[in-house]
Amino acid sequence: MSKLNLKQHLLGQVPQPNYKDRRRAVEKNLINAESALGRTLFGYIPAGGSREFFCLKKNVWIWYENGLTIRYEVREYGVFKKVGDGGYNKVTGEELEHFTAATKAYLELVKTRIYNK
Repeated sequence: MSKLNLKQHLLGQVPQPNYKDRRRAVEKNLINAESALGRTLFGYIPAGGSREFFCLKKNVWIWYENGLTIRYEVREYGVFKKVGDGGYNKVTGEELEHFTAATKAYLELVKTRIYNK
């Protein structure tokens, strides 16, 4: 602690930590840890390739692979996906089954490996 910080501390003038910034940093670290597990659900990633799969918010899932981002939104009347900058389309059939299986596997993996539940 520098002399100035010690003086501030003794006088009770220590600046309060910015809790919003700290919370954002913690959330970012958790998303990165969850994504590291999520990317393992889909098998081998070729050399030079990249993959991310994580839950961004309660109802928003992100799939990123090799520069392409797919955003899934779970709404009360279905699951919708947005590829890149395109519009939203409803997910149905086999794709919906795969998405549901992937999200369940992800949640179980994250719950046991990160949150010890």
